[in-house]
Formats: sequence, structure tokens, C-alpha cells
Amino acid sequence: MDARRQLHDIGSAVSSDFVKNRSILSFEEYMQLFLGAPGQQLRNAAQYLVDAIDFFGAEQVPHPTGRIRRFKVFDATPDEPDLRVAGQEEVQNAIYRLLGNFVRAGAVNKLIFLHGPNGSAKSSLVECLKRGLEQYSQTAAGAQYTFNWIFPSEKLVKGSIGFGGEKGGTTGSLATYAHLDAEDIEVRLGSPLREHPLLLIPLKERKRLFAEALGAKADLVVPSVLLEGQLGHKSKKIFDALLASYGGDYLKVLRHVQVERFYYSRRYLAGIASVEPQMSVDASYHQVTADRTQGNLPPALHSTVLFEPHGALVNANRGLIEYADLLKRPLEAFKYLLSFCETGEVPLEHFSLQLDEVLIASSNEKHLAAFKELPDFASFKGRIELVRVPYLRRWKVEREVYDAQVNARTVGRHMAPHATAVAALWATLTRLKKPLPDRYPQEVRALVERLSPLEKLKLYQDNEAPERLTQQQQKELRKLVPQLYEESDAWPNYEGRSGASAREVKTALLNAAQSTEHESLHPLAVLKELSALVRDKSVYEFLQQEIVDGYHDHAEFVRVAEEQYLEWTDREVRESMGLVSEGQYEELFERYVQAVSAWVKGERIHNRITGQAEKPDEGRMAEFEALVMPKGDDAKEFRKGLIATVGAWRIDNPEGSVEYRRIFPDLFKRLSDHFYDERKRTLRINAENTLKALSGERSSLSVKEQQQVDKTLEVMKTKYGHTEASARDAIVFLMKKRYA
Repeated sequence: MDARRQLHDIGSAVSSDFVKNRSILSFEEYMQLFLGAPGQQLRNAAQYLVDAIDFFGAEQVPHPTGRIRRFKVFDATPDEPDLRVAGQEEVQNAIYRLLGNFVRAGAVNKLIFLHGPNGSAKSSLVECLKRGLEQYSQTAAGAQYTFNWIFPSEKLVKGSIGFGGEKGGTTGSLATYAHLDAEDIEVRLGSPLREHPLLLIPLKERKRLFAEALGAKADLVVPSVLLEGQLGHKSKKIFDALLASYGGDYLKVLRHVQVERFYYSRRYLAGIASVEPQMSVDASYHQVTADRTQGNLPPALHSTVLFEPHGALVNANRGLIEYADLLKRPLEAFKYLLSFCETGEVPLEHFSLQLDEVLIASSNEKHLAAFKELPDFASFKGRIELVRVPYLRRWKVEREVYDAQVNARTVGRHMAPHATAVAALWATLTRLKKPLPDRYPQEVRALVERLSPLEKLKLYQDNEAPERLTQQQQKELRKLVPQLYEESDAWPNYEGRSGASAREVKTALLNAAQSTEHESLHPLAVLKELSALVRDKSVYEFLQQEIVDGYHDHAEFVRVAEEQYLEWTDREVRESMGLVSEGQYEELFERYVQAVSAWVKGERIHNRITGQAEKPDEGRMAEFEALVMPKGDDAKEFRKGLIATVGAWRIDNPEGSVEYRRIFPDLFKRLSDHFYDERKRTLRINAENTLKALSGERSSLSVKEQQQVDKTLEVMKTKYGHTEASARDAIVFLMKKRYA
């Protein structure tokens, strides 16, 4: 491999990107860019963040209250697969609405305040927004520009530069120093604030320019920071000094302006900053002309005192600043936010900073409750927008958190099926609150009153009603899901405020990964860790809650999670043995639906054996209904309800075949349970044979039994992700609990 050729190729690619991205422009070239797309250049920090979110797109996802919009900026990316916010779509939409309000107001005039329990993804939400800004700024639509002051060397000033000479680079009648080679530049002064180039246009002329450039685009709100904003202290001093030096010739001043594209960066604090709890001030400045640079400045600037600001507020200008755990700081350290939120200005000793940035703070509920008791909270109340970030209450969404952070790569060993599932199920159960029946109509209060934590969890997750209810009762209960989910939203102690934190559960998972009893991170090791956790009430505050009708019974929830694990394992083992295929269930169910459909319509059905059109067989339908229909249901109403459900699903899903298993998971479960109850002895023998084979006793089995064992293990490996060791552990536990 030729090193020189490689470097040449890399250099060509960098140069090509530089030209393509238009990284350096003269002011006239930037003006042409502005006039071509004024809307793209007239963006404040809020509009830019909205555009960044929109750039990644959105989709509608299922939610207990109906379908809800999820923004893809909060999803994982190839570069950062671990950075993703699971769920929290309500919070995403709340942030987006507030940003939209700032855009319509033309200014960021409030602080977005995320509050919730520890470990509820507040920081992850903000981190995803930061990443979105970074990636969007790399695109053509996300191009952002600032400017530098360029002062050429003395020999060039005395020569042709600025008078149409080739070195200076001329566009039309306006000469520029923007494209000078580095050796021809004496001093280059940048702007730590990344000031907008349009601020170089005087206020009166700027307003006229905006009006002419926008024309009929009356719906576009020009941000106040561009409509009324001024240059920062250093740039204003340089501008005034040059204007005086050139006798008021504005175009000669613009020769010194080099417009440069900048990119948002978390690492290099460009347009993005985070303020951790600390005592230091978030902004300061130092005197530029106090260093060696002063001797290289033009004579017109020698007597000018220039100050350059720095700090987190400065770093975040034109972007986003995060105040992590804001209320852990002394009140005096952030009182400046009272005026800053409304005016966008921060007064310093010699001048005021005019800033344009989205402010997002976070706090846990304890600190927020204490802050509300202070007299100063009344002043802050009108300047902040509270956005609640509760714990997740859907266990499959909670599992996504653990799957991303606890996997074979991070723990260094195999992940047995359901290891993160049992943890997510338990964690979510700890967060649920008993509903208040009195808040519901009289006819459904009994349904709400008897709802167990697990039943409530299944309603939230898959809209799955308890099997013990009749079809009509299930239908009524499903209608209540949005109301149940939002019941405690107005309560101080809302559902999702307390319970197991994802951080605590993640620690339990990592501890379970070190178990010497299993070769994998196994659900049984996870359950053991959770059992140990619930005994330590002095460490975990949520364990001290009073048990109310089964709610907050965290030790019992470990047993509930264990029972669910047995259900999943039992089904997997049974399916792996292949005594009946899923396709057979589908076919049986489909024939029943066809018969019921004909019965409802009063039509005849084709008999596959005789070839004749016959009335639906009432006996066979009744036989099937005895297996799947809830006790107490009327067969006629059950059939009508089933066809209505299929019809409603088909309206929402007009393409493809009907997914009966997805529509009626409870009926399929009853069907499979009945089948396996009749074959329990066969199942037990097959399971025992599998254990013999895994324990070195394969030779004691017949050829047919060995083939059955091989088939079972192959399916458990390929379809469900087991190893032989994890399959053995699962089957031993299943035999002990279910088939002994």
C-alpha cells in the first residue's frame, strides 16, 4: 500500500468536502446565499433545534392512550447504539410543543424544566437532542455560519489587496480578505459567541433587507435576536474602529469579514454545553488586547480595549445548554436565569451578553418539591415550563433499556432468553398504583376495584384484559385504559414517580451476570438478585411503601415475575417439542372464524370433504368455544363480538392476511393450554429425556427418543436463543415447578 497515494486521496476528499460545504465565504457570497434561502438563514436556536428534530423524522407508535408520535432523533444511531430513549413519547411531544411556542414567539423566553425520579431518562433525552444538533449541522440543510475578522499583512495592504487585486479574491465590485492564504493573514479574530453574520448589517437596513428578502412569506417569524439584536462587545468595537478608519465606508469594513461555517459539537463545546452542579459562574471574559495579539492588530485598533467572553453560556450560544440537576446548585448560582430566560441577556461587569440558546434543566422530584417551598419559586414559576419525566410503565419498553445496555457484548457472556424481561417486568410492577374506583362510572367500578398489578400491567402493555372476565367486561375495561393511564397525572405522587429505578435494576442484572451457578446471564440468577434487593429496605426508599391490595408488594412481584418466566419457558419448550405447530393453531382458528362469519351472515360454507355448501356446524363451533370462550359469555354475543373485532382490525390493516394470533392472544393461549394439558404426561417424558441427553445419559434413550431430543434442542437454540446449558437450566426449573 502506497502511503503517498493514500494521503493524496485523503487530501482530495477533504478538499472536495471543504468546497462542497462552502466552509469559507466572503460577506458578499454569504449575502447571495441568504437571498437564495432566507428562511434557512433566519433561524434562532429554537427554530434550528426544531428543524434538527424534523430532519430525523417521526412515526406513530402504539401507546396506552392511543397512537402517539415518536421522534426518531431519540432513537439509536450506528455511531451511538447505546444512546436511545425508550418510550417517553409524551415527554418528546411536550418538548417539541414548547420549542414550537418559542419559534412562534420569535424568542426563547422560558426554561424547559425536566423533572422526575432519578434514572427516568431526563439526561438521555437531552443527550439525544445534542447528538441531533451535531448530526444535523453536518448536512446541507443544517449549515450554520458565523464570521471572523481578517487583517492582512502590511505588504498586502500596501499592494493590490482590496483594490481588485487577484490575491484578495473579488466578487463583483466588493473586494474581500476572506480567501487569503494563511501566510498573508496577520491576525484572525474569531467570535466565541459564533455571532450571526447578518448582525453585521446595521439595524435599520437589516429590517428593510428582511422585509424585501421574505416578500410574501408573511408566515415566517423573524427571531427577535436577528430583528433587534446587536453585535457582541468585541465585534462591535472592531466594526466601529474600522468604520471610523475608513471614513464611514461600510464596504471596506466588510473586506475584513470572513464568513465561516461552523458545526455543533459536544466534545468541543460548539453550540452545545452542559452545566453540572457547581459553584462557579457560567460566563466570564478576558481582555484580548492584553496579550501579544495587540501588537499585530492594525493601528486603528491599538487603543481599543477588546474583551472576549467565555464559559458555558458562551459555548452554548446559538444552540442548547443543559443545566443538569439544576436544583442541587445554590439558588444564588442560577438566579441570573430569572432575567436571562425573558430577555436573553446576561449582564457582566463591562458589557452585557446577548445570547440565543435553548435552556433545558433537570431535577429530581425531591429537590423540586423543596424548591417550590422557597419564596423565590414564585418568581421562577412564570419563567419555566415544567415537563414531567416519569418512570416507564410498559414492561416491554422498559426491557429495551436493559437490552441496549446489558447484552452479551457488555457482560461478556451469553444472554439466556428472558433475562432482561423478568427484570423489566418486576421493575414496572413496582411503579404501578392502585386505581381509585370512585373516579369511574358505577357500572365499571367493580372491574377497576379488582384489577391486580399484573392485570394492570398487561392492559398498559398490550391492551390485554384479564381472562377471568367475560368478553363484554373485557371490552369495557379496554375502553378505560387511557383513563387508567392518565388517572394520576394531576397528583403530586403520580404513577411512575416511585418504584425501582432502571439504574438499580441494571446493577442487579450486572450482578446476576457474575453468577457462578449459570454459564449465561440467566433469568434465575436475575430473580435471585431481585429477591436480595427487596430485602434491603434501608437502602431503597420505594421498598418502604405500604402494600395496598397487592400493589407495592415488591417481594411478591418477584414471585409474579418468576411465574411469568415459567409461562414463557413452558410455551417455548412445548413449541420446541413440536407436538403441534403454530400453523395448526392458525388453521384451526381460521376455520372457526370462517364458520362464525357464515353463521353471522346467514350464509352456507363449503365442506372440504363432501364439496357441498352446508350450514355452519353448530356442534363444532360449540366444541371450539368450550375451549376458548370465557366462562359466562353468551355464545351468540361472543361470535358477533369476534367478527366485529376482526372487521375493526381489517379497517386499520387493509393489506395482507388477518393476524388472528395478534388480534386474539388470549384465545390462542386458552387453545394451546388446553392442548398441552391433555398431553402433560408426554411433555414430562420428553422433558426428562432431554435432561438425560444433556446430562450424559444419551445412550439410555432409544433412537426415536434421541431424535426427539435433538429436534427440541435445535429449536430452542435457533428459534429462542438458548445454549445447551441455558436450556438445561430452564427445563430443570420447569420440571421442578410445573411437571414434578
